[in-house]
Amino acid sequence: MRSTAKYVVAWVLLGGTAVFLQARKHNEIIPSRESLASFPHQFGAWRGVDVPIPEDQLEVLGAGDFLLRVYRNGQVQEPYVDMFVAYFPSQRAGDTIHSPKNCLPGAGWAPVKADRISIAIPGQAPFAANRYVIAKGSDRQLVLYWYWAHGRAVASEYWAKVYLVSDSIRLNRSDGSMVRFTTPLPPGEPINVAQQRLLSFAAGAVSQLTPYVPQ
Repeated sequence: MRSTAKYVVAWVLLGGTAVFLQARKHNEIIPSRESLASFPHQFGAWRGVDVPIPEDQLEVLGAGDFLLRVYRNGQVQEPYVDMFVAYFPSQRAGDTIHSPKNCLPGAGWAPVKADRISIAIPGQAPFAANRYVIAKGSDRQLVLYWYWAHGRAVASEYWAKVYLVSDSIRLNRSDGSMVRFTTPLPPGEPINVAQQRLLSFAAGAVSQLTPYVPQ
């Protein structure tokens, strides 16, 4: 019963969000920003290569700005880091952020472990992020992701919706983003080692996101 009530509340919240945002879509403020395509290909020891997003996936994602890039650390021999950022300048016309909890299984990845960790990035207050271990056959990956809007990071997609409504009222803005970092988990590598790799990358990447995800 509790589980059913939880999902009913969630769907009511999401449905109410859509109706409210549609009603307030006039005169919305769309902040100026840089395109994610211009996000640095190199910072520190990390060098990235763009990965094209197939057209059918772009159609599912909707009217937003997306970055999918693979970075490698040139100073050490270790697995790559996959960086995906989805930014929506407006979420009032039905285009909203897709949860990795839905997208990853659709790509054949099954969750093995799910929890949250606290991330401390220079220049940012510590925030919670979702941590997933996912598997496809014998392959495993570690995923960190969170929702980012107006200088605020949250792990919960439901709280992200609550803040979306609040910011639409206070700021007349409905823009927002999702930030996701992924790295392979080679056989025998502890999760904490892969996590440190993602956090090391995040320390350099997140601090540069402001021109692309406005506060």
